Amino acid sequence: MITVVGLGPGSIEDLSLKAWRILENAQTVYLRTKHHPCVTDLPDSLTCHSFDDLYEALDNFEEVYSTIAARIVDIAQKEGQVIYAVPGDPFVGESTVTRLLTLALNSGIDVDIVSGISFIEPMLAEIGVDALDGIQILDALTVANTYHPPINPETPALLAQVYSQTVASNVKLCLMNQYPDEFPVKLIHAAGNGKDAMIEDLFLYEIDRSEHIGVLTSLYLPALGKLTSFESFQNIIAHLRSPEGCPWDRKQTHQSLRPYLIEEAYEVLETLDDNDPDELYKELGDLLLQIVLHTQIAIDDGEFFMSDILRNVNEKMIRRHPHVWGEVDVKGDPKQVTSNWEDIKKAEKAEAGDVSESILDGIPKGAPALFVAYKYQQKAAKVGFDWDSISGVEDKAREEIEEIFSATSDEDKAKEIGDLLFVLVNWLRWLRIDDPESVLREINAKFYRRFTYVEKSATQNGKTMSDYTLEELDAWWDEAKSKGL
Repeated sequence: MITVVGLGPGSIEDLSLKAWRILENAQTVYLRTKHHPCVTDLPDSLTCHSFDDLYEALDNFEEVYSTIAARIVDIAQKEGQVIYAVPGDPFVGESTVTRLLTLALNSGIDVDIVSGISFIEPMLAEIGVDALDGIQILDALTVANTYHPPINPETPALLAQVYSQTVASNVKLCLMNQYPDEFPVKLIHAAGNGKDAMIEDLFLYEIDRSEHIGVLTSLYLPALGKLTSFESFQNIIAHLRSPEGCPWDRKQTHQSLRPYLIEEAYEVLETLDDNDPDELYKELGDLLLQIVLHTQIAIDDGEFFMSDILRNVNEKMIRRHPHVWGEVDVKGDPKQVTSNWEDIKKAEKAEAGDVSESILDGIPKGAPALFVAYKYQQKAAKVGFDWDSISGVEDKAREEIEEIFSATSDEDKAKEIGDLLFVLVNWLRWLRIDDPESVLREINAKFYRRFTYVEKSATQNGKTMSDYTLEELDAWWDEAKSKGL
């Protein structure tokens, strides 16, 4: 028989009467740690053993918790019964207890859980928050080991076990991927321990500078604000598609939204070309709107859920980065990463029974023509269908220009110009221009700047462009050019 006793948040006064009676009538108790305020006030007749030595002897907490659970079960098997006491409540932030239950079940040992007040209740009292209003409770060690916080920013969060400045620093770095550096937070020390309890109001970037951090320190993270979560976004789109929502949104289908998806993608590209982060986040939101709207249509039609999208892409990212989540060594070479990606992608298709007839299959034919041309040539070059040097593509460009002027009809000239465009894309590839679309976009932007300068110059002189000769318009064009437009 194993009896697991919750010692409460700190003060012996918060120990339940049931827990006190069990400890008062016991001879021996095994403590996960002696570093708990109420330990010194336990019955004098009680012999206390702790597992604090394991924290120094073992490499990580996983090993510590597994070892503690195994030892408790071993003691129970040898002695018939054992009392194991943990801080707070046995089912709040106590990994040893969940491990213990599994081992005990497999060994046929009964386990009795004696609940205690956890660290949560006194912390809520300190900050005056009702848990039913919504609060997330996480282990700071879990957050410290991630790169983006697993937190809904619209809901407050409590992070327990911020027991050192190192943990606080790692937690801070993770949270800064979602919260501003000067986001106001609270460090709560020794909650439930009377005069020792203390709250520090700090900015997020300051939390690892606190001199009061200890084993009883937790972090309170207020809500970031309304409409800041992905969940709210999905709820808004689901509302728009509901019977109580918008007639236009309810009417849309995957096919009807096609032009908007393309339009929004191009508007994102425009903000990238303009190097305008203030507009970029807005346009990315409009593009994300299209994705979420397509997803809600799929949900309504019983096709798939957002969780299917996220699971699929998450699994793909992990699977295709074995050098990050596996043991593949790419020696810091981006080319090796790309090669591995293509090999893994090919293996995935073969496993799914998708055997392409051509290496060019998989390039979306409906994509912009310059993009498709570039991708075709890139794929072909990988299997040796390419010139030996850039001079080959240069000679081909000259050949295509001559064929344009040799063509006898407009239709033939148009075809030859198309051939030249295809060769020019290849030339850009040889010049290591990975995005031929961007080259033409830059030229378009330059033409726009200079042409609008000519328009404004004509207007300022009280006439329209058509009132001027080409030579006069060219003069303004050259003026715009001289100004760097």
